[in-house]
Amino acid sequence: MKTQGTVKILLTVLALHFFATYANTQQKQLSDSALFNLVQQRSFQYFWEGAEPNSGLARERFHADNIYPENDKHVVTSGGGGFGVMAILVGIERGFITKEQGLQRMEKIVHFLETADRFHGAWPHWWDGNTGKVKPFSKYDDGGDLVETSFMLQGLLCARQYYAQGNKREKALAKRIDILWRAVEFDWYRQGQNVLYWHWSPNNGWRMNFAVHGYNECLIMYVLAASSPAHGVPASVYHEGWAQQGRINDNPPRYKNIALHLNHQGDAGITGPLFWAHYSYLALDPRNLKDKYADYWQHNVDHTRINYQWCVDNPLGYKGYGADSWGLTSSYSINGYAGHTAAKNRDLGVISPTAALSSFPYTPKESMAAMRHWYETYGDKLFGPYGFYDAFSETANWFLPRYLAIDQGPIVVMMENYRSGLLWRLFMSAPEIKKGLQVLGFEGY
Repeated sequence: MKTQGTVKILLTVLALHFFATYANTQQKQLSDSALFNLVQQRSFQYFWEGAEPNSGLARERFHADNIYPENDKHVVTSGGGGFGVMAILVGIERGFITKEQGLQRMEKIVHFLETADRFHGAWPHWWDGNTGKVKPFSKYDDGGDLVETSFMLQGLLCARQYYAQGNKREKALAKRIDILWRAVEFDWYRQGQNVLYWHWSPNNGWRMNFAVHGYNECLIMYVLAASSPAHGVPASVYHEGWAQQGRINDNPPRYKNIALHLNHQGDAGITGPLFWAHYSYLALDPRNLKDKYADYWQHNVDHTRINYQWCVDNPLGYKGYGADSWGLTSSYSINGYAGHTAAKNRDLGVISPTAALSSFPYTPKESMAAMRHWYETYGDKLFGPYGFYDAFSETANWFLPRYLAIDQGPIVVMMENYRSGLLWRLFMSAPEIKKGLQVLGFEGY
């Protein structure tokens, strides 16, 4: 009997080993297109299944380990929510959800935006999703956030264009979106000067005093400000404020034989985190987009190439870096949150999957290699219910099962722009955007 029991145990172990091996083999046998679809759909679910139920908007964060700071499960984000609006359009077009489901969710989101706190038309960075009341992002940041509002607006304008020629109900939704867009007082956020300010609060006024100069992730804000049909700003605001009368081209960063043409705000000679090549270009099409300061397609490609090459060279000797595991951007980090980038004092050994995956339009081969490597090598250690977790460090054996809306959204959107150009096409079809780009001196679009 003891022998029979031993044999049964052995057979069970062999069977489990066989099925584990088979499952692993099946995982590795996914075609590129199947893996692409899987990652895009899982990431989309962050904005669908994972959305805050009352507002329909993206939660600021989702913790698969169910550990939340300050019990903020209901905190929703305007910028990440705008990325989610675009993700929903992708979901409809890819058949992840039906058109009716998507329309219902969009109506819920727009209703929330119509009734939630606004400040001279601009939304705050965070709200309580249950009440629509502002949740301060920091001590004095309890009012309008023009940058995050711009991220929301690019999503809303894509949705407006998507529904504008639809049935009666869809056209009504497009009109409601148009009212929200026209209400944003970009001209107010000048503070009477030729520059745009990031914040204003009814409690703290202009106390944060954050004048937005380029180059960083905020180009979309200046494009929208020039495009606004009701509260537009003159071209001088862009050229004097954003481009600083041409100083935006002074001392641009370079790495080896890759040189940029725009000075990245922050440490001199260092490229910004890779999300700078994503956020403004989720809707604004960088292909052939040029002005007197830069060719924005080439700039984004070169920014991404520097980031990639740094990880391949791996000058700090971190474990797990290489041609199939790269991508430095702002994300969760081992000690909280950090802006990782290609510099010895800014590379902390933390890879953020969104950096490579959201770069599919710029580096399709390198992005695919990273996606496959992570999926096949780490499995559910890194790949969860809403796609790849936000960040990891093989050097520190640190794998945190958490997500951020502002990182998951660009994955869905930029993967779609890579294969269909959906969001680029929608946004660039808006007549106001064409006019605004013309006012600012852009060409090629």
